[in-house]
Amino acid sequence: MLDLTTWNLSVPTDPAPTTISTTRLNNGYQSGYFRRNADGSVTFWAPVTGSPTADAKYPRSELRETQSDGSLSNWQHGSSDSYLSAVLTVDSVPSKNKVVIGQIHSKDEPGSENDPLIKLQYHYRNGIGRLELLLREKPGDHQVQNILLAENVQLGERFGYDLRLTPTGKLGVAVVSKDDDKGSLYRQLHPSWAKQQLYFKAGAYIQDNEGPSKEGGRVTFYHLNTAHR
Repeated sequence: MLDLTTWNLSVPTDPAPTTISTTRLNNGYQSGYFRRNADGSVTFWAPVTGSPTADAKYPRSELRETQSDGSLSNWQHGSSDSYLSAVLTVDSVPSKNKVVIGQIHSKDEPGSENDPLIKLQYHYRNGIGRLELLLREKPGDHQVQNILLAENVQLGERFGYDLRLTPTGKLGVAVVSKDDDKGSLYRQLHPSWAKQQLYFKAGAYIQDNEGPSKEGGRVTFYHLNTAHR
């Protein structure tokens, strides 16, 4: 199942990014940055020449969690058991070889500096695809841990990821590919994350902004679902 009813979409249009509302997204929106496929999947495209959002230097074609009425969804981890699950392929990467495909982000407020708690990154290195977790220990930290979850995940190979954050602040991240390359991490978060307003993101957020317009990241999602229980 690919459920888009609780997302909006940022696309890297020129001269500034455009946010596609939840309503417009679910009324059949598509463009060169977001394509609907015959099998029900959707493909995100972010060229290196795309415009970045105000708080970033790299372009993205990326979903941001909302409520079903389109208002932004922000939650503290103590309020629910929160899940994001996806099945996807990374079809192309830019020359710097990195595409962020999922995030737990924090709202822009004192102490957070609008930073992600985690980024799940596909890194195509020396002909081998790696799934890496970029984990920030505390809100506002400028350094992140880069944790290898799985490798040998090739371009075009289908894989899945599951993100979970419990009310007590336990983070779970698991990935598994079609060829059974897999890995996971379970970690108790620093207590300071309990005060942060968080939200999920998913799509193609490339970590590159140099090169010709035909260069970029292309990612196809076959399943995407969130839950707060």
